[in-house]
Amino acid sequence: MTAAVEVTVREAQDGWIADVSVRGERTTAHRVRVTRDEHARYGDGDVTDLVSRSFAFLLAREPNTSILRDFSLGTIERYFPEYAGEISRR
Repeated sequence: MTAAVEVTVREAQDGWIADVSVRGERTTAHRVRVTRDEHARYGDGDVTDLVSRSFAFLLAREPNTSILRDFSLGTIERYFPEYAGEISRR
């Protein structure tokens, strides 16, 4: 079953906050903080697209139920060192 990902982004003081819903076998909700520095590091562009691509990256490696519920985008790189290189190429 392919998970459906919905991302809603709003501006925050130091960047953006994304509320993400992932509908798979079980539906999960996640809050992702994206600082301006992270935005620049991982590819600039549309924040909603960056978060969506980041979840595609994560879901290719683990089920939505294993993804942290609240994290900063840079946290992904701590668990998956290849994230920075792969996400900026997409």
